Amino acid sequence: MRYEDRSQPSDAAPPARPWYARRATLVVAAAAVAPTCLAGWVLTQVLAGAGPDDSRPPRIVMPLSVPSPAPSPAPSPDAATGTGPSTSPSPGSSPSPSTGAKADPLTGRTVVIDPGHNTGNFQHTDEIDQQVDIGTNRKECDTTGTTTNDGYMEAEFSLDVSRRVRTLLEGRGVKVLLTHEAGKARAWGPCIDERARIGNEARADAVVSVHADGVSAGNRGFHIILPAKVKGGGADTAKIVGPSRQLGERIAGNFARTTGSSPANYLGSGTGLVVRDDLGGLNLSTRPKVFIECGNMRDAKDAAQLTSPEWRQKAAQGIADGIVGFLGG
Repeated sequence: MRYEDRSQPSDAAPPARPWYARRATLVVAAAAVAPTCLAGWVLTQVLAGAGPDDSRPPRIVMPLSVPSPAPSPAPSPDAATGTGPSTSPSPGSSPSPSTGAKADPLTGRTVVIDPGHNTGNFQHTDEIDQQVDIGTNRKECDTTGTTTNDGYMEAEFSLDVSRRVRTLLEGRGVKVLLTHEAGKARAWGPCIDERARIGNEARADAVVSVHADGVSAGNRGFHIILPAKVKGGGADTAKIVGPSRQLGERIAGNFARTTGSSPANYLGSGTGLVVRDDLGGLNLSTRPKVFIECGNMRDAKDAAQLTSPEWRQKAAQGIADGIVGFLGG
């Protein structure tokens, strides 16, 4: 290539430099400019990265010279005072929906907790002895329940644990109904068919009836009673047998883990799960439902746990955790 001499002539022009001297000067100048251009191009590639539609892995290049990034601009007065647009929430504020915060998946779900028996049943034996239809046969409306050797009633235990479960579930946004609260417009009962009807009419996602057993000493541990597949009269459990077992298994696992109790050593073959077809509360339910016998009130070691408020809180936690797991929370 030929390079043009753009200098203006003068009367006393110095001798012209040889062509190779002029060419060397231009080469040196180009060499001085090239690194700067190359550094700018490399920096552009590093900062830009691949575009959103570029499926190629990003290239890693070593820049010749990367200038220090410019300091971030100080927040504007509007952003600091919250009077204008700002990307950061003010302290203590709740995240907006755009931040990706999700509502508790249990919000709006309904659970019915059925405290077994009633402390007033002992004074209303005639009323609770009346027969009701449980689909497969007829049975007494309710029973008194058992007690510890020191007189602590199963009905007291079941109501206390049920209230604790309610508190725990309501903390997760669940709507919780109790079938009764002794002494509050309910001197006895309700009957077993009414207990089932309360869960059905509430369209409950889960129903749990809380109890404690009353068998001979030496029999220890908890067990979950699941509905059998029955059909007759007003009973048809075909649709709830499967989900009720899932509910029972969830509660059994969480109850054992939370309380440290073992499955019953006197029935259920060590599984803590028992299937029965003679309980009206299960036969007449159209919603997933189980009974839990939390321990044996007639055994001194189990009774020591059942009468402990601290242990009852653990029992409530295990039941609540099982329900939450069943509901997908």
